Amino acid sequence: MMRLLGVTTCAAVLFTNAAALPAQATFDRGRFDRLLAAHVTEGRVDYAAFAVSRDFTGYLGALSAVDPVRLEQGERLAFWINAYNAFTIELINRNQERRSIRKISRPWGVEFIRIGGRTLSLDDIEHEIIRKEFREPRIHFALVCAAKGCPPLRREAYTGALLERQLDDQAMTFLTRTPAKNRVDVARGTAWLSPIFKFRDYERDFGGSREAIGRFVAGYFRRAGMRAEAELLERGRFALKYTDYDWSLNGTDNE
Repeated sequence: MMRLLGVTTCAAVLFTNAAALPAQATFDRGRFDRLLAAHVTEGRVDYAAFAVSRDFTGYLGALSAVDPVRLEQGERLAFWINAYNAFTIELINRNQERRSIRKISRPWGVEFIRIGGRTLSLDDIEHEIIRKEFREPRIHFALVCAAKGCPPLRREAYTGALLERQLDDQAMTFLTRTPAKNRVDVARGTAWLSPIFKFRDYERDFGGSREAIGRFVAGYFRRAGMRAEAELLERGRFALKYTDYDWSLNGTDNE
């Protein structure tokens, strides 16, 4: 009994000390910010430049040393989005792949990412951490899987302070400014949307039905001044079809 009491007391002290640890307000992503500005142009990535960058290697090391639990919620989501995008670039380069991420064996399932004492895969970051913890549908326009069919990679890192604006801008750009991926044909009563809306179980992140997806997309079309398109989607009386998804690498032309 005395031994059990001692263990219980020790556990209580450890819990109290852990709870007393102050939250880390932010994570310095300045290096990634500069790298993205220098090596990403209109969503196209200079993978060769990232491959030889000591700053990029240093940034990956800094990510691995962080305990994201100590970050505040907005900063924590920004951290994980940046980590996903950075380690996707690293995955492409460590495999020296210049055609398509799908040429890599189990690209989203291989556990090669070390963060906060855990070894993770890209799928772990997206599905077990980001989607489960944050329940934010716009992350699908921020996580970039190294394919031309993906939303474009931003030329800046995500930050907690700017996250709302950044996610909103990503959604607006992808949904209303890339007609090859997303468009609404009012005359034919048809919405042509990216397969992102049907991959895996992503549909549920946007409400779980064709009508819910329509309402989600309509908000962006209305704000973009596309009133007729928005009204069609809001009424729910539209056919939903999917555009082709280009899995070729989102690299620069000189690679």
